[in-house]
Amino acid sequence: MSTLALFDIPSSIPNSPSKPTRKPKAATADKSAVLRAKMLEVHERLCHEYECPIAYFHNLDPMDELISSLLSHRTKNADSGRAWKQLKARFPNWEEALNAPVAEIEEAIAPCTWPEQKAPRVQAVLREIKERRGEFSLDFLAHMSVPDARAWLESITGVGPKTSAATLAFSHLKMRALPVDSHHHRVAQRLGLIPTSLSVGPSHAVLEAMLPADWDAQQVYDNHEILMLHGQRVCHHHSPKCNNCVLLDICPTGQKLTANQIKEP
Repeated sequence: MSTLALFDIPSSIPNSPSKPTRKPKAATADKSAVLRAKMLEVHERLCHEYECPIAYFHNLDPMDELISSLLSHRTKNADSGRAWKQLKARFPNWEEALNAPVAEIEEAIAPCTWPEQKAPRVQAVLREIKERRGEFSLDFLAHMSVPDARAWLESITGVGPKTSAATLAFSHLKMRALPVDSHHHRVAQRLGLIPTSLSVGPSHAVLEAMLPADWDAQQVYDNHEILMLHGQRVCHHHSPKCNNCVLLDICPTGQKLTANQIKEP
């Protein structure tokens, strides 16, 4: 996906009002360069703020990370963590989880949101991997390129960009993939790195394309973590702490919000 296509605005050609045209390539290239430069500035400031490099928060097997990521969707970390621990305690291996009544899976993962939806999804993912690979192992992904590994994972029903990236980046594979959660996404939108119309799923490719090609897995991981942490600690969904933000001078949303505060009687 082209980053710049998201910002292209069709204009009318004289005498051909129905025929749109695009901005010149030079203009879109300039826009791309500006966005990349801004992303690097954001990364540098937040890395200083949150002390990069950031330690990996766990070192799960990629199969475990895949299921853990599925449970984390729209769920607070503490709740998805409890659901994960309960699931593993009740079903020490994935064969047992696959063959168990779905009601038992749902009971085990009750702390996460929508356990009634996630329980059958977990079993469906396990079943599909067993049918395709003959075992519950994703270690073979280490021998694939990141795009190919993500494509393989996303070919599984119910697995999207966030889950595929998390499986590769957070597990012991530690591959160069950029997950984008809701906090990361919100901060990127408010900074103007991506349009407000761009949803979380498609934003993965756009935001990852802004990162330098020579960055290693740790730097890409840091980028996700610092934007997520900033969303959790400062750039809240409601009542963001703009006056305490190290990015305020380059954040159009923050400048607008603080200007409105000043104007209030």
